[in-house]
Amino acid sequence: MDNLKNLVESILAEAKRQGATDAEVDVGTNKGFTVSSRKAEVESVEYHQDKGISLNVYFGKRLGSASLSDFSREAIESAVKAACNIARFTDEDPCSGLAEKELLAFNYPEIELFFPWKISVAEAIKLACECEAIALAKDKRISNSEGAMITTSESYHAYGNSQGFIGLSSATRHEISCVMIAKEKEEMQRDFSYTTACDPDMLRSIKDIANEAVDRTIRRLGAKSLKTCKVPVIFPAEEARGLLGHFVSAIQGGSLYRKSSFLVDHLGKKVFPEHIQIQEHPHLAKALGSAPFDDDGVNTTDNIFIENGILRNYCLSVYSARKLGMKSTGNAGGVHNLSISHSEKDLEALIKTMDKGLLVTEVMGQGINIVTGDYSRGASGFWIEHGKIQYPVDEITIAGNLRDIYARVIEIGNDIDRRGNIHTGSILIEEMTVAGC
Repeated sequence: MDNLKNLVESILAEAKRQGATDAEVDVGTNKGFTVSSRKAEVESVEYHQDKGISLNVYFGKRLGSASLSDFSREAIESAVKAACNIARFTDEDPCSGLAEKELLAFNYPEIELFFPWKISVAEAIKLACECEAIALAKDKRISNSEGAMITTSESYHAYGNSQGFIGLSSATRHEISCVMIAKEKEEMQRDFSYTTACDPDMLRSIKDIANEAVDRTIRRLGAKSLKTCKVPVIFPAEEARGLLGHFVSAIQGGSLYRKSSFLVDHLGKKVFPEHIQIQEHPHLAKALGSAPFDDDGVNTTDNIFIENGILRNYCLSVYSARKLGMKSTGNAGGVHNLSISHSEKDLEALIKTMDKGLLVTEVMGQGINIVTGDYSRGASGFWIEHGKIQYPVDEITIAGNLRDIYARVIEIGNDIDRRGNIHTGSILIEEMTVAGC
């Protein structure tokens, strides 16, 4: 990490030498490997060792940028020169510039995010092969495999600017996944399971992953379509994460100052029902979305976005905050461990509460318009009646408007999925349109 700090300091000094009034530098490196197996054979072994530098220089309110992956002195001097030349001929932007000094994270916390996995490539190959073998042997309807995969990586990050701030952070990420294919008569289905964590001790076992991959694949056999109807819909936790991701996109500063969000001018207005709270917790130990400072070097803090259903804050970087006449929320680069309030019911209890409707287990396509809130995506899942799964469904479309979808959230389950930057349980929506394809 000291090497990255020294590199940042040298680049800032070079930018000053070439006439920049201010500068900021982001340096990152990543190393690790991925192995995959298919049908008891090693399919691939990939080592990855990436590095990169992003540089912004300012001549007053004029900005020039450059990026490079070559850490040599000659390449850095050339990149700084290019950025400076761009800045000299760029129009002034009154919102351009570094974060105000009082916003910078000079006393940022040390967060426990670095847990290397002491596993060799040979051990990882053996683990992947065992995972796939367990899955292939579980059910005779499993006809093929897209393989099992093991990934481990270590990343190191440094950000610094000419206000005297330099921040350093490191994190690890590890993953095990398995994808199976089932066949019955002429029908074929595929599904998967995975586990991911920064601490390898938090990964689920290969047996759990293999069994879940098989169970999820088998239960999709015999899928039917549906007639068009309006019914309650449940998004299980892993799909609910995407539903909340659209909310995050709608409150991003860039979308707001461009007037390209359906939540423009919605501060202080009701977006969700009163029982819904949405906030972020950026300093959680061992959480994949944690960060001690944002991409502007600004302090990350616990933020409340939805309080009793009302939108209280936008998601702002320094630049977008200035464009909106507001203050940065420490969200340059996105949110950090977004969480939503939940009930004490698990997914099974939510299904009983719904009684009749659709449980969505997969969505496909890009039919989301953040400007209008219109939502329409291909889907598959299960038809529910009398509070129980009746049969699998596919070749359907679910549609609505995100305004209505968020306003009609009935309940959130306690089956929280933390395999990402958004932590949520299953979400029960009062009504959506379901159409057969």
